[in-house]
This record gives sequence, C-alpha cells and structure tokens, in this order.
Amino acid sequence: MDCTVHWTGEGMTFLAETGSNHVLAMDGATEGGGRNLAPRPMEVVLAGAGGCTAYDVVVILKKNGQQVSGCAVRLDAERADSDPKVFTRIHMHFTLRGKSLKRSLVEHAIRLSHEKYCSASAMLGKTAEMTHDFEIAEE
Repeated sequence: MDCTVHWTGEGMTFLAETGSNHVLAMDGATEGGGRNLAPRPMEVVLAGAGGCTAYDVVVILKKNGQQVSGCAVRLDAERADSDPKVFTRIHMHFTLRGKSLKRSLVEHAIRLSHEKYCSASAMLGKTAEMTHDFEIAEE
C-alpha cells in the first residue's frame, strides 16, 4: 500500500493520491492557516477507523447468513490536550439495519472486527480507550 501527499501551495490544503488511484483532500482550520475546505487529517484517520470496522461487520454478518441492508457507525473521540494530540478515547455506536438480524451475531461481528480484523482499530487502540455499542433497526 502506498500514498503520496502533496501540499497544493494554497493555505494548508493537501491532496493525498492513494495507491488505488484515488484522491483525498485534507485542509486545516482557518486559525491554523487553512481554508477549512476539507476534513482535517485526524478526522480522516477517525473516518478510516469507522470505514474499516463497518466493512468488517457487514462482511461478517453476510457470511453468517444475516440479511443486513444498512450499517452506520457514529464515532465520538477525544484527543490528548498536548502534542502529539493522539486519540485517547473513541466510542463507536453502530446502527445496523436488516430483516430479523440476530442480536448475538451483530455483537459477535463487532467484537471480531475490534479484536481480530480491523487494522485501524488495532492501531488506535494503542493510545485510545476503545468502546462500542449498537442498535438494530428492523426492516
């Protein structure tokens, strides 16, 4: 996996070009010289963790024969007050949609993602207390 990040030369806007040939913009807050045009780099890290675990949960549920039709993860995080301002706490709230989803299998899928599969959660868990809960919305 590779990625190249380029400063655009304007404010604090950066473009990341990923190995899969996609572009992602990042920017800083106006008080830090940015123009507030895109997510902050640490917001991208947090979003990556949410995407990584949501991907795992959907795959695991489908492999277990569950009729999952939706998965959303709301992440609430806190960062250290001093540099480096690492994440110190991350709570993930999952909302799963589907038909007759089994609560025990949803719980199992989330646990497996956090304990075995989600690389982003494993890395962030080195500095942050990671917690999660979930709700199921029946279709």
